[in-house]
Amino acid sequence: MAPDDITQVVETHRQSFPNFFLSGLGPAFLGRYYRAVCTDPSGIALVGLDENGRVAGFAAGTANPRGFYARLLKKQWLAFAAASLPAVIRNPKIIGRLLGVLNHPGENPAGPEVAGLYSIGTAPQSQGRGLGGKLVAEFLQEARGRGCRRVFLTTDRDGNDGVNRFYQRNGFTIKRQFTTPQGRRMNEYWIDI
Repeated sequence: MAPDDITQVVETHRQSFPNFFLSGLGPAFLGRYYRAVCTDPSGIALVGLDENGRVAGFAAGTANPRGFYARLLKKQWLAFAAASLPAVIRNPKIIGRLLGVLNHPGENPAGPEVAGLYSIGTAPQSQGRGLGGKLVAEFLQEARGRGCRRVFLTTDRDGNDGVNRFYQRNGFTIKRQFTTPQGRRMNEYWIDI
């Protein structure tokens, strides 16, 4: 993923996750987030292109998950605050959830051998063509190249059967199930690489 891809990645994210919290924070916040992942030394940010050279899918995460968001915020807190301001003005009640989202990944697994796959999406017109599996394979290869031996991710448990089957088909195994403070039931997946 290059900085020039960010606008298309944001568009693909919003199509892939239309009713999710991060999408609701708006394009400016998502752009800031993916730009930060793309430029962070531990960030792993990949895109898949369609036949016209447009972003058809993406995968993003880090080779150092513990405190990843805290590290990004430490460097760019003002830019993230400005990017989230329109969403906060529209709905001030999200401040608590926003702070919680930023804090939660501080509880992620630690160690140089662990990578976190935080976000993967494909544009609706590119789904069912194997792009998601290719992005997962490339992410795992990149993580392995950075010395990681395991990769984890979380996804919704309920109403998400296709996504859960996708991760299982790609070699991930459920290691833990939990419920978020907002009541979302989640699956935590791991894979050895």
